[in-house]
Amino acid sequence: MKSGEEMEKKIKVAVVGYGNVGRAAVEAIKAASDLELAGVVRSAQKEVPSELVGVPVVQSLTELDSVDVAVLSLPTRMVGEYAVECLKQGINTVDSFDIHGEELLNHRDKLAEAARSSGAVAVISAGWDPGTDSMVRALMELMAPKGLTFTNFGPGMSLGHSVAAKAIPGVRDALSMTIPTGSGVHRRMVYVELAEGAEQDEIAAQIKADPYFSRDETHVYPVGSVEALKDVGHGVIIERKGTSGQAANQLLKWEMRINNPALTAQVMVSAARASVKQQPGAYTLLEIPLLDYFPGHPSELIKRLV
Repeated sequence: MKSGEEMEKKIKVAVVGYGNVGRAAVEAIKAASDLELAGVVRSAQKEVPSELVGVPVVQSLTELDSVDVAVLSLPTRMVGEYAVECLKQGINTVDSFDIHGEELLNHRDKLAEAARSSGAVAVISAGWDPGTDSMVRALMELMAPKGLTFTNFGPGMSLGHSVAAKAIPGVRDALSMTIPTGSGVHRRMVYVELAEGAEQDEIAAQIKADPYFSRDETHVYPVGSVEALKDVGHGVIIERKGTSGQAANQLLKWEMRINNPALTAQVMVSAARASVKQQPGAYTLLEIPLLDYFPGHPSELIKRLV
């Protein structure tokens, strides 16, 4: 854990990846008074966009000086290996790993081992689901321990599902829309731009077999231009009907409509701040004290928020 003197210094945060979430993460870091943008890591040399003029833009994290935290705005299936390499260098990591269940626990265990051995911290699944929605579900269950919770996503673009579909050979571009059908059940509408010679039926079968899609009703449609369809808006409604003590019919509801990349990035950046306040190891958002995500002294936060 860092000393009081170190905590007063600006936290130096690097952004790895510069897609929709990476761009939004840079904006969130620049807007935070206690954070400093250490640089941006991009996989290939491209023309530097105007918003990054004056910012170190490199191809490897090792080219940057004094990085405290790396925000990994990378596809989920690339995060594990990259995070371990960062942690071995003593750099904290924040990711938005978005596969629920056993894979999430395995990811946490893998990063925990690397983090503890180098005295670093990994915050995993720091998006909005898993992430802040997980915190909302936990709060609802705290208030009504017995009952059922339903999470209804969308309608909107799922970043993780779109990336997974795009990664399939023969797919030039992909857009996965999540359509809620109620009671936590969803339909996936996947629009794909196919490469020349790609077989539509074969591509559809591979998408439906992928773990991102295999648990939901999934429909795949070829289109001429995915870009013409894109809208990064999304949303969620979480509902719980449960019992507090012996009092039944407690009805709890959380709803939000969001810009998906912007909210994901903001959660990750807040988690970057929280990471420097933790002991070495790997954490989900649920395991970190809520006040650690905020800048400022705890007593002032309590006075304002409680």
